[in-house]
Amino acid sequence: MEDKKINELLERAAQDAAQAPAEENTEGYEEDFAENSREYADDNVKDTKDVGEYSADDIQVLEGLQAVRKRPGMYIGTTSSRGLHHLVYEIVDNSVDEALAGFCSHIEVSINPGNSITVTDNGRGIPVGINHKTGKTAVEVVYTILHAGGKFGGGGYKVSGGLHGVGASVVNALSSWLEVTVRQGGKIYQMRFEDGGKTVQNLHEIGTCDEKDTGTSVTFLPDPEIFRETTVYEYDVILQRMREMAFLTKGLKITLRDLREEEVKEDVFHYEGGIREYVTYLNKSKTALYEDVLYFDGTKNNVYVEVAMQHNDAYNTSEYSFVNNINTPEGGMHLVGFHNAVTKTFNDYARKNNILKEADPNLSGEDIREGLTAIVSVKIEDPQFEGQTKQKLGNVEARGAVDNIVSEKLKYYLEQNPSVAKTICEKSLLAQRAREAARKARDLTRRKTALETMSLPGKLADCSDKDPKNCEIFLVEGDSAGGSAKSARSRATQAILPLRGKILNVEKAREDRIYANEEIKAMITAFGTGIHDEFDISKLRYDKIIIMTDADVDGAHIDTLMLTFLYRFMPELIRQGHVYLAMPPLYKLEKNKKVWYAYSDEELNNILQEVGRDSNNRIQRYKGLGEMDPEQLWETTMDPNRRILKRVGIDPESESEVDLTFTTLMGDKVEPRREFIEKNARFVQNLDI
Repeated sequence: MEDKKINELLERAAQDAAQAPAEENTEGYEEDFAENSREYADDNVKDTKDVGEYSADDIQVLEGLQAVRKRPGMYIGTTSSRGLHHLVYEIVDNSVDEALAGFCSHIEVSINPGNSITVTDNGRGIPVGINHKTGKTAVEVVYTILHAGGKFGGGGYKVSGGLHGVGASVVNALSSWLEVTVRQGGKIYQMRFEDGGKTVQNLHEIGTCDEKDTGTSVTFLPDPEIFRETTVYEYDVILQRMREMAFLTKGLKITLRDLREEEVKEDVFHYEGGIREYVTYLNKSKTALYEDVLYFDGTKNNVYVEVAMQHNDAYNTSEYSFVNNINTPEGGMHLVGFHNAVTKTFNDYARKNNILKEADPNLSGEDIREGLTAIVSVKIEDPQFEGQTKQKLGNVEARGAVDNIVSEKLKYYLEQNPSVAKTICEKSLLAQRAREAARKARDLTRRKTALETMSLPGKLADCSDKDPKNCEIFLVEGDSAGGSAKSARSRATQAILPLRGKILNVEKAREDRIYANEEIKAMITAFGTGIHDEFDISKLRYDKIIIMTDADVDGAHIDTLMLTFLYRFMPELIRQGHVYLAMPPLYKLEKNKKVWYAYSDEELNNILQEVGRDSNNRIQRYKGLGEMDPEQLWETTMDPNRRILKRVGIDPESESEVDLTFTTLMGDKVEPRREFIEKNARFVQNLDI
């Protein structure tokens, strides 16, 4: 009976394969079909029962850490590079919680040869005694049982970022091996796990230490069976997170080392000024409007509030909110309270001091926050997040606490510093006038209804398919390349929007000027989503927005200008994975009537090593997309089955660094840009061909 069901499933899988869309690349499919289909049948034979056969035996119970290994994305979001780095943050967060509790002053993070990670702190150390509820040592409980920890009340931690008690056990579950060492009571204890959290060495004493030397050290190696994309850690990614944690935890010292190369790389972060210094750091590529970084703190309704803020001469608002040092990229009640306080306090001040006349409309929060860099950080005993990813804070008491403390202390500061207050109010009034001008311009670029489709940009060659999920738009540099792209494209699903030259640098322009720019207006109208507070992702007309420029320095500059516009005005397009960079080839190699395309000098070198270096080689270096005929452009850059696209994304845990990078590269200050280029420039020798 079971063999019959398996055969039926094999037949069904074959039918599914036969009905696959023609444009999908199925190379190599036949070779793996038998094996994949057998796995498909084995996995699904239990599902062929009639509904009436459903019984208690069909209920599966995943014990221990099996659930984490079965569905790792539920616990760390993804098993890509971002999820790999998240493992480090989970362990570091535990050490930071010790610092928040007042027991840890130094955390050391090392990337070891082989890409294992060691995190060491000088906190109290995980308790080594027996947990009477489980009969196991506390160390084993923390690293093998989900939803177990000292952060659910009971006095272990008053505040913590770890809400669900899954961090340490999840890291263990997703590691090939993990070793935890505890220094406590003059003794050193160790325990080891392998193969996704299986205990191979129980907690045992391995030595002695000074009684004052306490803390925990954890070393783990991510499991390549889980992290199939990569198990290689990026030093700079971890560095950004460690810097942020040091800013958020006043006085905490964090040392990061990379031990993988002969020359050890090391950075130390230690900020006695806390988030004050964070604002100064974020504003380093901007010109501050006044010298002070405004700082307010206090406790209300059992919520500890810290706010640091400073206006600069730019037009973008950079706000970052945190709860117990956990970034909340979607904000929440604490950010709502901050907005309420700032808007109300500045309007009250402007009215009281006759900066706003009786007949004048109030300043909007958006006006007041133009050019503002702000950090809003709260510590709360029982944070209520939306899900394990902690994207948004829901505690209502946080809104009241932030509103109350910022209102009271900001009002006092403005009264004591009238020159600063006047400077901010004047900038806000200019922003108000520009916003009104932009509103009038924006009305002309809003997406029209189906009866008004003629309002789409005249140079847009739209696609015929009306389902956005099937559609993509290429933003192409220049009319010449645009002409080739229009001839090469699939008219059903690919739209082409040629752009003239380099678009406006929106980092240096107010919204009214941006709306007057024809190229930007064309993009806003074509995408259909609107921008800023009017942005609506459901109105997006194309699933993929593909920036296609020449593979040269000018092309890279245009890419950056385009990404700056999208990040500043439509960041959700990037966050939700709709923005891509096309990768046209650099070289075309012809030999004996055969053709190869190379996308880098290294790739060309590899091809030449395979085919041989001789006089029969005809190598063409493409200077631009316009040099390709439509067939070549389709074959190399636009054909979904053969092209290479790079998806542009934002890691929520390092968005402040993304913001700073755009400001550094596209802002007014030259020196930070020079430093960035000198630090990140890569020098290559000319290829010997």
